[in-house]
Amino acid sequence: MEEQLEMEEDILSKQELLLKNGDAHGVNADAKITSLLITSIFISILSPFVAGCSVAYSSPVQSQIISDLSLSTADYSLFGSALSIGGLFGSILCGRITDYLGRRATIGLIDVLGLVGWLSIAYSQGAWSLDIGRVLLGFANSLSGYAVPVYIAEISPKNIRGGLMYLGQVMYFCGITTVLLVGVVMRWRLLALIGVLPCMVQFLGIFFIPESPRWLVNYGRGEDYVNSLQRLRGKTVDISREAADIRDNFEHVGNIEGSSLTDMFHPKYAYALTVGLGLTALASFGGATGILYYATAIFESAGFSGTIGTIAMALFQLPPSVLGVFLMDKFGRLPLLMFSAGGMSMACLSLALSFLLKEHGWLTDYSPYLALIGVSIFSATYPIGMGGVPAIITSEIYPMNIKGAAGSFISVIGYFCDLIVSYSFNFMIGFSSPGTFFLLTSINVFTLFFVGKFVPETKGRTLEEIQVLLTQTVY
Repeated sequence: MEEQLEMEEDILSKQELLLKNGDAHGVNADAKITSLLITSIFISILSPFVAGCSVAYSSPVQSQIISDLSLSTADYSLFGSALSIGGLFGSILCGRITDYLGRRATIGLIDVLGLVGWLSIAYSQGAWSLDIGRVLLGFANSLSGYAVPVYIAEISPKNIRGGLMYLGQVMYFCGITTVLLVGVVMRWRLLALIGVLPCMVQFLGIFFIPESPRWLVNYGRGEDYVNSLQRLRGKTVDISREAADIRDNFEHVGNIEGSSLTDMFHPKYAYALTVGLGLTALASFGGATGILYYATAIFESAGFSGTIGTIAMALFQLPPSVLGVFLMDKFGRLPLLMFSAGGMSMACLSLALSFLLKEHGWLTDYSPYLALIGVSIFSATYPIGMGGVPAIITSEIYPMNIKGAAGSFISVIGYFCDLIVSYSFNFMIGFSSPGTFFLLTSINVFTLFFVGKFVPETKGRTLEEIQVLLTQTVY
């Protein structure tokens, strides 16, 4: 017992020194952006591009599929929500799969699921094959949503980690934009084939990128993790301090905590779990799922052109997502989250007013433009904060011994929330369009409070510093 206490005190003193003097150690302070790092990032972020394609796919093709396959509103709502159903099942396993197979092998599995899913949709002759394809894409998206941010976080230097991780979100919104724009002029079967090519390119690319050093050391492959880290940082870079900090951190979590599922619910991780759960649930319930899945139908219900509205939405969302790459490590995560939640509140309020005016026959010549303004504000503010930052923060705040379990748990909650929204959204709009968007407005206002009160700033800290800070914080 005394031996265990001495070991914990020694580790605690190392943690405090890490928190106080992390920058003095020079951990990645002047880390180079190597060609291998760039290649690894590029290969990994093809998965978010495919995920974005799958999320936006149901919006521009809704009338085509309903007409060609004689589907009802309930049938199509099931097809739209099937992505969340697959994601819900996948999220139960995503952490364990990623931890067991490794980051690279998991990305390969994502590609196989994506290929089968897109081909199933492209050659569907009925609702059942549509739904199966969509479920497989949802399963792949859940793996991608966990494995890719974790992989990028674990291979990136701390001073540029946020921007590099946000590239995944840029590619996600590039996928959304691509499908929304191309879907205006392309039939639904051909549109489904857009996701096939990046899956094939990525599957070949994973053979040329290194495994995460942190995953390697966690599985006892000490020499491999040093080699992987050296390759990522460059042959001339001194990695001794970074390698030592990574090793010390894993000795800590391995010797004291163990790695069982119940460790995730230890009181010391309550703060991190609260942050992860809160951000994930609020990002879903804030309206993003419903607006992205059914944007064209929203415009048409508001009396505005679905085609023009969809194009405007696609064009408005890409510049802010690109801007987030440069702002993430300059201003931090919190300002972007606050700006995004505030913008989403205004967007949903504008949509609520648009439907309220239309419902009562007031200002009918102008009310459709409020819908356009609302979706445009949403498109400009959601990507830069609530669309990407929660995934970044949740991939930073959990130590390796609970990262798989916590990642699965948070992902399950996220996809369960998405499932609720994606299936019920059309029915809620049919019951009360103004009431639906007033409810979403109130949720986004609450998000502002939650972010300001609970979410920590992780900019400029190593993963080890962040995890020590959160386990020592009591709220």
